[in-house]
Amino acid sequence: MAVDALDTKILRLLLEQPRTSVREYARVLGVARGTLQARLDRLERDGVITGTGPTLSPAALGHPVLAFVHVEVTQGHLDELGDALASVPEIIEAFSITGGGDLLTRVAARDNAHLEDVIQQLIQLPGVVRTRTEVALRERVPYRMTGLLDSVDRTAPARPAP
Repeated sequence: MAVDALDTKILRLLLEQPRTSVREYARVLGVARGTLQARLDRLERDGVITGTGPTLSPAALGHPVLAFVHVEVTQGHLDELGDALASVPEIIEAFSITGGGDLLTRVAARDNAHLEDVIQQLIQLPGVVRTRTEVALRERVPYRMTGLLDSVDRTAPARPAP
């Protein structure tokens, strides 16, 4: 799906001013409300916009320890293990990967002892061969999309004239 210059402007506004109304976005961008709504609907339908909810802080929810746990999986068990990981609430993300492991999970824990308990729970899941854990010390670059959006904007086609 091609994202054009107007789409990137809409996406930037959504990132920078997430609580603004569609009417206000349309006013700021100088487009009709219907045009903006149609663009938003298309961006959602095409999977560019994947959510509209708030971003929550695990630390503020009492889980300040962040760790990345690499999981090596017995061949043929990746899908079933992925399903099993979804039942562990402290696992907030999981990706199948290449390199030193088969899965990479992001784990939020209350403290180091709780992290160890989560890892022990992971080790008991069918198909887990071994794990390797890296504890995050400090966030250096928070999750962001504006830099990527800038890159897309530089290569996006210009909006067609009405």
